[in-house]
Order: sequence, then structure tokens, then C-alpha cells
Amino acid sequence: MSINRRQFVQSASAIATLASLGISTRASAQAQAIESLKVIVGFAAGGTADATARRLASRLSPGYAKTAVVENRTGAGGQIAVQAVKGQPADGSMMFITPMSILAIYPHTYKKLPYDPVADFQPISMACVFEYGLAVGPAVPATVTNIEQFAAWCKANPDKANYGSPAAGSQPHFVAALFGRASGIDFKHIPYRGTQPAVVDLLGGNISSVSGPIGDFLQHLPTGRIRILATSGATRSRFTPTVPTYTEQGMKDFVFSEWFGAFVVAKTPMDIVGRLSAACREAINSKDYVDAMSTFGLEARATSPEQLAAALKSDTERWAPLVKQIGFTADA
Repeated sequence: MSINRRQFVQSASAIATLASLGISTRASAQAQAIESLKVIVGFAAGGTADATARRLASRLSPGYAKTAVVENRTGAGGQIAVQAVKGQPADGSMMFITPMSILAIYPHTYKKLPYDPVADFQPISMACVFEYGLAVGPAVPATVTNIEQFAAWCKANPDKANYGSPAAGSQPHFVAALFGRASGIDFKHIPYRGTQPAVVDLLGGNISSVSGPIGDFLQHLPTGRIRILATSGATRSRFTPTVPTYTEQGMKDFVFSEWFGAFVVAKTPMDIVGRLSAACREAINSKDYVDAMSTFGLEARATSPEQLAAALKSDTERWAPLVKQIGFTADA
């Protein structure tokens, strides 16, 4: 499947018309509140995607909708959630929260997707940004404290050289795959339905490592049962200031981050898109939302629909050669 330039231009053109609509006042937004909003998320409860969806949904009621509920539709690496929204009425009553991977990377790994990331959906706002960590658990000796030592341990224990990720074809899958290639190890991937199920197996010693959002590991760090060996940002994460980045440990230009974004079905009327986007931005910029996201290792970030469309386009183009380099295809 491919996303062509004309589709991006058409999407951006439609989004640009929002500027002429203006931003509704709080009173106006409440007067136009719909009965209910369903927020779909494609990963298991307890993870960062679920936390983001629930914190955002709770702040969209009663302003945008009288009630807002979150529904977890796990499976197929997040595709089940995306498909649940495609084809729904374009009335602003259903929104989905998704990591960038599902819309920007999957088109390069699947020959055919059951959805078109640009033609089938309308961007609303980014919700947060975050970085990844490579964490190890009880299966790896405590003497392993950095990625060089971990690579050496993997080479000495090839039967244990494995890692879990929230989904096959997701960005954390590929970050770890690229690390494995650069380190010269046969790093076996084990996909899960979200990071939290992978963390459970990591804690149980069933797998050696997990590549996932930093926030999914934070609650376990004080116990010492999970250790993050590297983070994927350009600089150290404020959530794990003692953990060096991949680049600090010699992996030049190894910098990756991701966002969660809110989308609705395509052809949703622009006045509804404008109201929902304004409501999301107000919620995401609120202090309580920012503070709530921090507890999960996430940085709150609101955008306009146009800015989110541009981010999707940029990430789609960046990952095309990287996926080719990794050689992964979900259709294999």
C-alpha cells in the first residue's frame, strides 16, 4: 500500500479550511455538545496508549460530549482499533487514539492494509510525544548495565537473545531490530498486544528484554526488577536522567521518538472537526492533563489538525528507507 503526495495535499487542503471556522468559545462548545463520544484505543488497558486515551476522554466531557467512554480493541498490532473507526458515521461520535507507527510505518510493511491512513481518516490533534527504552529483566544478569554488555551477553546466550514489543511492525519493534543489526546479534522479536503484556513476561523472566515507551517501565524501576539500558531520544529523558541514550553509547544518529494522535473518520464535517480539535487542544494544554501525562513518562503536546497531518507525512517518508533496510514485511 502507498500513500501518494496528492492524498496528502488533498488532506492538507481540507484541514486548511478550519482556519476560516474560528475556535468556539467554551459556552458555545457546551451548547453544541453531542450525546456521547467513544474513544477507541488499539492496545491493552494499563499501557501508555490506554492512559492517554482515558485522560483525554475524561476532559472532553461535558464540553464536547455529554459522556465520553474509552473502548480497548486490541489485536493485529493496533489495526483492529483503526478498522473499528473506518466506515463509522462521520458525525464526530467516535475518535481513535493511535501511535504514529500504525499510520506511518504499517504502509511500508503491509502490501495491503484494510485502511488508508490519509484517505480514510481526519487528523484532530497530537496528544503527546514520547521516547523508547530498551529494558531488561530478571533473565539478564545484574552485571549487564549498558547496551554493549547486553549485546555481548546476547552473543554468549543466543537462545535468550530476544525482545518483546507492543506489536509487530511498530516503531519499538524496529528500534530494537535496528539495535540488533548494528550490534551484530540475532535478536529474536516476540510481538505482544501492547507493552504491558510484554512487561509481565519480562518480570517473570520469560523474555530477556522489551523495547517500549519509557513510561511503561517507570513503575517497575524502583524495585530493581527492570533496568532500562538505553533510551532513544536525542538527549536523556527527564524521566530517566541516569540512563544514557543510544547515541551516548556509540550508536550515531540513533534517535527515535513517537507521538500518539487523535483521529476521526474522513468526511467528518469541518465544523465538528474544528470543535473537537479545539476541545482536545484545550484539554491537552491543561495543567492537570500535562501532570497526568508526566506520571506515565509522556510529554503532553497539542497540535492543529494541519500540524498533525504534516507530522504524519514526515514520519511516513522517514520510515520508508528504514523499513527497507530492516527487511521486515508483515506479509511474510
